[in-house]
Amino acid sequence: MNTVLLPLLVAAPLLGAALLTVLPAGRVARFLLMGTSAGALAAGLALLTATRDGQVYAHQVGLWPAGVAIPFVADTFSALMVTTTALLVLVCSAFAIATGEAERRFFSPLVLVLSAGVYGALLTADLFNLFVFVEVMLLPSYGLMAIAGTLHGLRGGRTYVTANLLTSTVFLAGVALVYGTAGTVHLGELAGAAQDSPVIAVAMGLVLLAMMVKAAVVPVHGWLVRTYTAPSPAVTALFSGLHTKVAIYVIYRLYALVFDGEASLLWIGLVVFTATMAIGVLGAVGETTTRSILVFHMVSQIGYILLGVALFTELGLMAGIFYLVHHMVVKASLFLSTGAIEHVHGTGNLERLRGAARGQPLLALAFLGAALSLAGLPPFSGFVAKLTLVAAALDAGQWTVAAIAVAVSLITLMSMLKIWGSVFWGPPPGTGPAPEPEPVQAPEAAGATATATATATAAPVATRAPARIRTGLVLPTVALTAVTLCVGLGAQVLLDLSAQAAAHLLDTSAYVEAVTNR
Repeated sequence: MNTVLLPLLVAAPLLGAALLTVLPAGRVARFLLMGTSAGALAAGLALLTATRDGQVYAHQVGLWPAGVAIPFVADTFSALMVTTTALLVLVCSAFAIATGEAERRFFSPLVLVLSAGVYGALLTADLFNLFVFVEVMLLPSYGLMAIAGTLHGLRGGRTYVTANLLTSTVFLAGVALVYGTAGTVHLGELAGAAQDSPVIAVAMGLVLLAMMVKAAVVPVHGWLVRTYTAPSPAVTALFSGLHTKVAIYVIYRLYALVFDGEASLLWIGLVVFTATMAIGVLGAVGETTTRSILVFHMVSQIGYILLGVALFTELGLMAGIFYLVHHMVVKASLFLSTGAIEHVHGTGNLERLRGAARGQPLLALAFLGAALSLAGLPPFSGFVAKLTLVAAALDAGQWTVAAIAVAVSLITLMSMLKIWGSVFWGPPPGTGPAPEPEPVQAPEAAGATATATATATAAPVATRAPARIRTGLVLPTVALTAVTLCVGLGAQVLLDLSAQAAAHLLDTSAYVEAVTNR
C-alpha cells in the first residue's frame, strides 16, 4: 500500500474546503462535499483491508527522518476509526443536504475542515501534532455551533467554546510537561515511558485528564448535555460520532502505548467509568425532549466504551473497540431519526410530539432498530457489544461492574421506549374522546318565570394527520440502522478486526517499529 495515502486523508478535505469557500452553494458544492467524504470512506476501507492482517503502515511527511518529520501511522484500530468516521460524515452530510442546511454559505467547508482534523488526530503519531489536529477539529465546530443562528444555539456555543478552550489549555500544558520531562513528544519514543518515570506518568496523566473532559466522562460531563442540544440535528449527529470518540481513541492509544497498560491504575478507570454508565442513564430519566434523553444516554455509553481500557485484557479491549464502532453508528442514527421529526415539527418536546411520526413506518422502524441496538437487544450490533463487554468484565472478576452494566441496559431500554411511546406510538395531538357536553342556559320564554336547560351538542374533534416526512430525511437514518443490523448479523467480521486492533494495543512493538523506522 502507498503510505502517501495517509497524509492525503487530511490534505484532500482541506483542499476541498478551500474550494468550497470560493464556490457558491449549489449542486457543485454538494457534489464536492459528498465526493470528498466518499473518497475518504474508500480510503478508509483500503486502509482497513491493508491492516487487517496485523500490518502497520507509517509515513514521514517530506521523507524527513523519524523524530523530525510529521509522522502518520495506520494500524487496524486507526483504520477502523477512519472508516467509521468517513461513513458518518457522508451520511450526516446527506441529511444536511436534505434539510437544506448544506445551503448555508460556510456549512460544507466547515464540515470538511472538521473531518480533516479528525483524520489527522486518528493517524498522527506525535503528541504535539495530536494537539494541533484536535484544534483543527474544534475550530470549525465553533462555527457549526453558531451557524444555526438561534439564541439557544448561541448559548450552547458559548458553553462549548468555554469548556473546550479550558480543556485545550490543560491538554497543551500536559504536552509541554511531557516534552520538558521526556525530551520528546514522538509516540514511538514515548512507548513505556510512564512506567519508567513517575514524572512522565504525571505529565501524561494531565493529557489523559484533558481527553476525559473532551470525552465527557463523569463528573466532567455537564458541558456535553448543555451543548449537544443546541446545534441543528445534522450537526449534533456529526459531533456525536466524532468529537468524544476521538478523545476515547486517544485514551486507548496513549494508555496502551505510554503507560503500557499499567495494571495498578486500572481501578481508577473502573470506578469512574462505571459511575459514568450509571449517572448518564439516570440523568436521562427525567428529561422531556428527544435530544436531551439521547445526549444523557451518550454519556452513559461512553462509560461502557471506556470500560474496555479499564479492564485492559484482550477480551476487554476487543469488546471496547467493538462497542466504540457500534456506538458511533447507532447514536448518529438515533440523532438523525429524531432530528428528522424535529426538523418537520419544529420541536423535540415529547408532549408536543405525541404521535407525530404515526404513518411513517420506515422512520419508525429505523428508530426502533437503533433504539433496540443501543439497549443491547438482538439481532443488532448492540447485543454483541454488550454481551462481549459483560463477558470481559466477568472474565476479569469484575462482577459488580457486569451487574451494573446489565442494569443500565434495562434503564436504557425504558428510556428508548419512552421516546417510542410518545413520538411513534402515541395518539396524535387533537384526537381523543369528545368532551362532556356542558349545560347552557336557554333564553326565557315569554311569560315564563323558570329557565330551561338545553344541552349543547359537542362538535366532533378533528384528527390532525401527522405531517409527512420526506424520504430524503429518512434514508440517512435507515442506512445507519441497516449497518448496525448487518454488523449484528455478521458480527464475526467486526469482532476479528477488533481483536486485531486489541492485539496492537497489548503489544505495541509493531506500532513503535513502524513509526520509528527501526
